[in-house]
Amino acid sequence: MKGNIVVGQSGGPTAVINSSVAGVYAAAKKLGINKVYGMVHGIEGFLKGDLCDLDEQIGDETGIELLKRTPSAFLGSCRFKMPKIEGHEDTYEKVFEIMEKYDIECLFYCGGNDSMDTVKMLSDYAAAHNKPQRFMGVPKTIDNDLPITDHCPGYGSAAKYIATSIKEIMRDNESFGFDRQTVVVVEIMGRNAGWLTAAAALAKGSDCTGVDAIYLPERTFDVDKFMDKVKETAKKKASVVIAVSEGVKIADGRYVCELANENVAVDAFGHKQMSGTAAYLCSLVAKETGLKTRAVEFSTLQRAATHLASLTDINEAFQVGFDAVLAAEDGKTGMMITLDRNGDDPYQCGTSAYDIHAIANVERTVPDEWINETGDGLNDGYEKYARPLIMGELTPIFVNGLPRHLVRK
Repeated sequence: MKGNIVVGQSGGPTAVINSSVAGVYAAAKKLGINKVYGMVHGIEGFLKGDLCDLDEQIGDETGIELLKRTPSAFLGSCRFKMPKIEGHEDTYEKVFEIMEKYDIECLFYCGGNDSMDTVKMLSDYAAAHNKPQRFMGVPKTIDNDLPITDHCPGYGSAAKYIATSIKEIMRDNESFGFDRQTVVVVEIMGRNAGWLTAAAALAKGSDCTGVDAIYLPERTFDVDKFMDKVKETAKKKASVVIAVSEGVKIADGRYVCELANENVAVDAFGHKQMSGTAAYLCSLVAKETGLKTRAVEFSTLQRAATHLASLTDINEAFQVGFDAVLAAEDGKTGMMITLDRNGDDPYQCGTSAYDIHAIANVERTVPDEWINETGDGLNDGYEKYARPLIMGELTPIFVNGLPRHLVRK
């Protein structure tokens, strides 16, 4: 590429999304691209002309390594939805004006479903108006719900954190006997796809019996069956630990969290902001059984725990960023880099560039054959899929007893 490039981040951050920015930057430097700009707060900031020079922000190999160990979105994120092209051509023209001003040949966008929709719309506009600029999608989402790709960067680290934390919660809850019997309900992110909650199944091993039930949004949630499960389990065990997705719905289509609060906020993409599922279920258990309960929400922690990130995840996040630049160098546009699993024993994974139109606005859920017959657990098929994704560690760089992060100047 003769021109410069720009990279941005969008949507909920992950523990490894910055590794993808590092991959874009490293590939650009290897190819001799003059300038690598960063969007400050994604496409929303870009439309305001808010850019930074990544040479000044990252600088060298030390900066790259520190960026890999930094959680959240180093460049700043956004939840800005690009409007439909018709009637909003001025918004799209603004993107191209800024690209021309900074001699930007290709825009790289790291994100999930909504971010890939942005890549699709911008590349479609460029094609329809004979504009030379190119657009590439770099996948990220802890939700793991992008289609085509075997899995999404960010998921492995979130799954590692969830499984680890579940084990630790179980150890804590097992400390007391029946005289202090406690039911713990752990609420895990996941709107319509239960990939994150499924990760609770990975806690089971030679030193851990695993959780007592896992409820995913792929199956209709039955409150009565949930209560029966809790009561039956509590007869046998002093410690009861259950994992539930924040996105579980009852038969009439309402989210369980809406049973406690009907006035759920909605974001720019029309997504309901969910929270309180575990708290609501714990209140039911306490009311019907008199048992002590504890609601645990991992919330932001499951996407911010870079200190417990999967090395496999970090390396793959870096690779999709790196390979996106190589694909753009070959003239590709309107595509997203996918992770393609080539083997399980040993685990092997490569990458490809795939048409963004087959990816944007398509949501992939947990396969039905991986969910058990009673709908409250996972089978070995899921573990075979997910276990390789959580392998390996990258030790943080500690300063004064705490991990050091790279902070945007």
